[in-house]
Amino acid sequence: MRKAISALKTRTPDLVVAEFMYGYGNNYAGVNVCNLDVFLYSLQKYAGDTGIIVLVDKSEYQYVEKLAALFPLHAVLQHPVHEQDIEPFLTDKAADGV
Repeated sequence: MRKAISALKTRTPDLVVAEFMYGYGNNYAGVNVCNLDVFLYSLQKYAGDTGIIVLVDKSEYQYVEKLAALFPLHAVLQHPVHEQDIEPFLTDKAADGV
């Protein structure tokens, strides 16, 4: 994660695809929802127009709304995810000019 955040300082991605893992009983006193919070805050700072596609397991799908309340998500896809599932969101992002 540190390397990904460092890369944001020099590169601005059009789109980020990331795996969502809910933070059951984390030690952050409720500040962090999942594994992506810190990265997505950095993404807002360095590349605010980047689209975010989140991949999530069916058992954790219910928790994605907590992340969506904090960050604008371009798409949320539930596993199993196949190429044809992601493709429409890639073309949407390209059409947006981002």
